[in-house]
Amino acid sequence: MNPKILVIIPSYNEGENIVKTVNNLKNCGTELDYLIINDCSTDNSEQIMKDNGFEYVTHPINLGIGGGVQCGYKYALKNGYDIAIQHDGDGQHDPKYIEKVIKPLVDGSADITIGSRFIEKEGFQSSASRRMGINFLSFLIKLVCGADIKDVTSGYRAVNRKYIEFYANNYPSDYPEPEAIVSAKLSGARIKEIPVIMKERENGVSSINLKRSVYYMIKVSLSILICRLSNWRKI
Repeated sequence: MNPKILVIIPSYNEGENIVKTVNNLKNCGTELDYLIINDCSTDNSEQIMKDNGFEYVTHPINLGIGGGVQCGYKYALKNGYDIAIQHDGDGQHDPKYIEKVIKPLVDGSADITIGSRFIEKEGFQSSASRRMGINFLSFLIKLVCGADIKDVTSGYRAVNRKYIEFYANNYPSDYPEPEAIVSAKLSGARIKEIPVIMKERENGVSSINLKRSVYYMIKVSLSILICRLSNWRKI
């Protein structure tokens, strides 16, 4: 029996990318459902979704990437999905890797999988400055919880039913990807990285500029340390 799969697509002002993203998912050859989380976009995203008959929900206020993804996990939990996949709406994630990403979940060898750019080092590798930041966060995460993950900021992820429920009730806000690794690992999750090739954003602008990059590094580093300290208090 095939698992019931939901693809969660957090989206903010991705009107130029969302049609191609959804069509690629529909044509990827894997039986799945999807839900776009339209996080109070200010462009024409919602009208495009409506005109194309896409499956989506719209937040009345902007909750950020963490709130968008958690909304998707809550929907997946409520509707009995076996696997949930995070898939960005900007076209960087290639759905042809979905079968590869979910395989360890299907065979029971992992609870969470992360699509990684940095295992085979093919395709878009991000800028040199961002890679430095990612390497630092990777080191910090390994230090605080023992998870040896190279692409800690990758938003291309899949989780089994246990961690659908975990993230539906416990998902970090703001820039959540690294902290979500730590919280899951400290709860006992088996996490695997899967090599994938990612594309560079075709249209639109990333929300992370130089100023936000500095804030990102400080905020995420502190969040990781606080997550670790909070776990020690529970022991």
